[in-house]
Amino acid sequence: MVFYFKARPEAGDYTIFMGLDKFENEELIKYGFPEDIWFHVDKMSSAHVYVRLRKGQTIDDISEGLLEDCAQLVKANSIQGNSICSSPLSI
Repeated sequence: MVFYFKARPEAGDYTIFMGLDKFENEELIKYGFPEDIWFHVDKMSSAHVYVRLRKGQTIDDISEGLLEDCAQLVKANSIQGNSICSSPLSI
């Protein structure tokens, strides 16, 4: 099952999608839009998180709050948990 979240209100009206395993991630990729931005911890096992931007928006339009919401979901749903704090986040 793919999980859906709403970003915090001050980050804007965005839907965040999360897959916990390869099957859910395949579903996310299968139904992805060009406006989706993907988050995953580099070289570690973690959830795959996608935020769906509005048509015409780019990664430069992501607010700090929205970025933090996505990063926190990736971190909280990784096998390593808190130990990934110093690992680079792939965007």
